[in-house]
Amino acid sequence: MRGSQIAESSGAILIPVLEQAIDAVVIIDELNNVIFFNTAAEKLWGYSRAEVLGKNVRLLVPQGMRAAHDSQINRNRAGGADTLVGKSVEVPITRKDGTAAWGSLSLSRIRADGKMLFSAFIKDVTEEVKRREELYLLSLVADETDRAVIITDSRRRIVYCNRAFTDMFGYERSEVMGQSPTALLRGQHTDPRSLSRLNELASRERGLHEEVLGYTKSGKEIWLSATINPIFDPTGQFQHAVSVIANITETKQTQVLQQHVLEALANDRPLLEVADLICRQVEAITPGVACSILTVDPNGLMHPLASPSLPDHYSQALDGLKIGPDVGSCGTAAFLGAPVLVDDIETSPLWQPYKSLPLPLGLLACWSSPIKLKDGRVAGTFAFYFREKRGPSAWHERLVEACVHLCALAIERHDAKAHIDQLAYYDTLTGLPNRLLFGDKIDQSIAAAAAAQKEVALLFLDIDNFKDVNDTLGHSAGDTLLIEIGRRLQGQLRAGDIVSRLGGDEFVVMLFDCGVEHAASVAGRILEALALPILVDAMTLPVSASIGISLYPSDGPNKEALLKHADIAMYEAKAAGRGTHRFFSQDMNLIAQERLILGAALSDALCHGALQLHYQPQIRSEDDSLHGVEALARWHHPVHGQVPPAKFIAIAEECGLIEAIGEWALGEACRQMAEWRRRGVAVPVVSVNLSPLHFRNNRLPELIAGALERHGLEAGALTLEITEGVMMDDCPETAATVQAVHALGVRLSLDDFGIGYSSLSSITRLPIEELKIDRSFMRDLETDQNARAVASAVIRIGHSLALNVVAEGVETEAQRRFLQALRCHVLQGFLFAPALRASELEAWLARRRPAASRARVA
Repeated sequence: MRGSQIAESSGAILIPVLEQAIDAVVIIDELNNVIFFNTAAEKLWGYSRAEVLGKNVRLLVPQGMRAAHDSQINRNRAGGADTLVGKSVEVPITRKDGTAAWGSLSLSRIRADGKMLFSAFIKDVTEEVKRREELYLLSLVADETDRAVIITDSRRRIVYCNRAFTDMFGYERSEVMGQSPTALLRGQHTDPRSLSRLNELASRERGLHEEVLGYTKSGKEIWLSATINPIFDPTGQFQHAVSVIANITETKQTQVLQQHVLEALANDRPLLEVADLICRQVEAITPGVACSILTVDPNGLMHPLASPSLPDHYSQALDGLKIGPDVGSCGTAAFLGAPVLVDDIETSPLWQPYKSLPLPLGLLACWSSPIKLKDGRVAGTFAFYFREKRGPSAWHERLVEACVHLCALAIERHDAKAHIDQLAYYDTLTGLPNRLLFGDKIDQSIAAAAAAQKEVALLFLDIDNFKDVNDTLGHSAGDTLLIEIGRRLQGQLRAGDIVSRLGGDEFVVMLFDCGVEHAASVAGRILEALALPILVDAMTLPVSASIGISLYPSDGPNKEALLKHADIAMYEAKAAGRGTHRFFSQDMNLIAQERLILGAALSDALCHGALQLHYQPQIRSEDDSLHGVEALARWHHPVHGQVPPAKFIAIAEECGLIEAIGEWALGEACRQMAEWRRRGVAVPVVSVNLSPLHFRNNRLPELIAGALERHGLEAGALTLEITEGVMMDDCPETAATVQAVHALGVRLSLDDFGIGYSSLSSITRLPIEELKIDRSFMRDLETDQNARAVASAVIRIGHSLALNVVAEGVETEAQRRFLQALRCHVLQGFLFAPALRASELEAWLARRRPAASRARVA
């Protein structure tokens, strides 16, 4: 077979093979016309072979590259040195639709039938080129970011790192390629658990985020935040890991600072210690900076809180400096409520009067920020002093923002604790130490006195008749009085002495290193100070106190004994006439014990019906007839015998039994009146004494109505005697209760008129129908012109207001005649009869009837 036949036979075999090739195949003749264009080529260029065959190959070359293409083809045909034959190059392709593609071109020269042909095999590498371009762009981007980026392979070896990585860790790229990231970054304090989690990434389907302490090439610690994502091939096999790493050292330092400060606050560390901690930790992480924290008081005065790097004389010069619009950086920041930056202290007008303080210390600039509390109040300033003329960096600004917040938190916590301490340890009304704090102070003083063999005196004060002020003028007036008393007590003490309000009208004074003579002298000065009248609600009130004194160690080894014995001595001072002082003695202790025993016995007597009511007659002066009776409580104790009413009523008030006794007396008097009515005993009305406390109970009208209904009595059979305390009580509930009682039809009588703080306006304001002249005026009626004047005035007031007037304590005929001459309506006293048992009163009435009949006959 000839050569031409062999070629034809080979071509016949080769053409189908080329047609089925995966890559595009293009054959051109010696005139550069396309003579073969397979199916893959049609797909790559988007032209059909009918559109290409016989056409110049320039049709397949992008417009801008055709001239270069023609030149290259000619060189190839001539066999020049710059030939593409035998090489593989990537060439751009413009498809029929104008879209771009890339192909990998391999060009071969073929001789057939004496002709020079070229065959081109073009592999479609469009996607590969795109990926390569994307990677190149990503590389450019990665090199511009401030976050470190590394790519590792399946063996966890670095195959790529960006410029930020080398800058952050100090390595050259050549030093890290092929290295393990964990081996590069680990150091002495790196957490091995974090490294283990990083190495397990290949077994994870998702990425992870880890914060880890790493190390630079030079060994410097650096906190890292690493986000690492795995990349898997189409078969699901781990191929690469991409790590993005941020330097969070500054953030971590702030977090550590916050953690340390919050721990200090949680451990209740003092404000000074917390402020010093903040300054020292900030200075440790900001080289070249000196920190200062100042507080601003309610008067606008600055006070140093912490400045560990500044000398004492600097802080002392700032103490008490008033804030203003031109008071350095700190005073101005506090005044404006906004940060103030002075980057050159020497030339700043804000610093002119003060620059001699920082400049000799090398402090050239100052940036101060106000510390604001939740309520908006500026409580202080936080300042950075720089040793160069500059302002804060972004890191400084973030750090100061955190520090200002921490300072505000510390100050607010300190203020809250101080407020809680004030509530817990100080009296809210007077501001004096309360019982709890005073107890601690006594314990400390006793311990110190024991060690130094010295004495301690306790003065227990009770304000005389303070209850009358509260009852008549109201609690507001009482509070004003207590505040002034506390102020006057403090004015009589030495430094180191303490006065406390225990509660109510009770005060106690502790005098260290004080014997009998000095204690008596202080007690005398206190009584003199209190004796000066006090102005309350436009009224001038006299004040006196009863003072009991006990001494350590003679009167007790501890605070409990000393307070108890001073309290006992105070009651003796009251018994001695009030407005005086008494030292404790053992005899007083016996009296106090008796008082406690009587208090318990009185409660028992009330529960078991051991109290009795006696009835004292009240006589009309005009005809000597019975006006009514006053019910008076009596108590006979099986051991102590007959207990005087003044004694057990005082005990009842101390023990809180006075309301219960009043309710009992009301019910018992109504029961007795009902019994007399059934038996025909002619008692027109019974008077029952009630305390001011009863009239603060809005259930009183219900109690009275119930007692009357239970015993079948009309309201006119009952009179209630009230004191001036009820009249002067400014509590709205009291006035309403009085009106409700009056609405029942019960008469109201004002007892002991003329000895308290009552006024005529009070009498006209409430429904009083009767005035009772106190028995104290009767005693001196025959000898004292003033007593007679008061009695006359009260009777005239009664006449003017159409009120019934009752004189108590009438014991002589002279008193009777005087009162009759003044037309006093009713007389009551021993001249007629003492308080009698019910049966004795009946006998007394029986004896009076014949005498009264004889008088009428005569």
